[in-house]
Amino acid sequence: MKTKTYYRNIRKLLIMVVLAVLASTAYMLVNVNFDNERLFAYALQIRTPKLIVMVITAFAIGGASLVFQSVINNTIVTPCLLGMNSLYTLIHTGVVFFAGSASILANNANISFAVDLVIMGVTATLIYGWLFKKTNYNVLYVLLIGTVLTSFFSSIQSTLTRVMDPNEYDNLLSTLVASFTNVNSEIIIFSVIILALLVFVLRKDLALLNVITLGRQQAINLGVDYDRTIRRLLLGVTICIAVATAMVGPISFLGLIIANLARQLMQTFRHGQLILASALFGMIVLVGGQLIVEHVFTYAIPVSVFITVGGGIYFLYLLLTRRRV
Repeated sequence: MKTKTYYRNIRKLLIMVVLAVLASTAYMLVNVNFDNERLFAYALQIRTPKLIVMVITAFAIGGASLVFQSVINNTIVTPCLLGMNSLYTLIHTGVVFFAGSASILANNANISFAVDLVIMGVTATLIYGWLFKKTNYNVLYVLLIGTVLTSFFSSIQSTLTRVMDPNEYDNLLSTLVASFTNVNSEIIIFSVIILALLVFVLRKDLALLNVITLGRQQAINLGVDYDRTIRRLLLGVTICIAVATAMVGPISFLGLIIANLARQLMQTFRHGQLILASALFGMIVLVGGQLIVEHVFTYAIPVSVFITVGGGIYFLYLLLTRRRV
């Protein structure tokens, strides 16, 4: 039965859609020369891939963060806090280090992305699936081990870059720093296909999120194959994070910000509304932030810096308010 809260949330989502469309329109048209057709076409040609990448990133990170929070049943934990971004960076660096920047695994964007995706999907599912099972989904243990894993992955990646050929490191560096100025637009079509297939394959598992949030025993009592569903959802989260990181680089705390803002705004347990709200918040934050970066700070500061600083402050706020409760 649809309640007043349901329809109120629909109105909130519509308002967010309008805000996201306005932000996207402003990004595409601000400071564009409408009098010169060539300059106008050139501006759209440059900005369109960036906007598409930001939309894909918002949906991938927003959806992955919310699903991940529901899987672990805690709203202050996101994939970046457990080192998934660092794991992807390590894997991508390892492929370039061992195969070489001149190999097809590094030169061809789609093949490189596919290799990184497969390796990260298998590795992350094994590591984090085992981690959650061993810690019995205890958030404190998970956060502690996640912090150690982040340092561990970063240390290995840093070691590889230190002994890497300087020319190969120069080619690698642009993919390791989050930036919407130099996005990897070559894998846009591949990424859209991957995400669409992922949603289709996991549609039944996503429909069980409302039940999974009740807890392991309750979900099993209601007929859910809990362990299998968790593994499939975790694999989906890993692929979404890999897609976003491959396109723009690692963006820490973005998922934490938009997922928790969506929960605070919607005040519901319907994951369909929560995931959509999180993705829309991601669009507003990324598109609006990039608009400010390009036209106010003239590219002096990347949008990832603002997200990291703001996300760190917001994370501390969530920890303090959670403790009081």
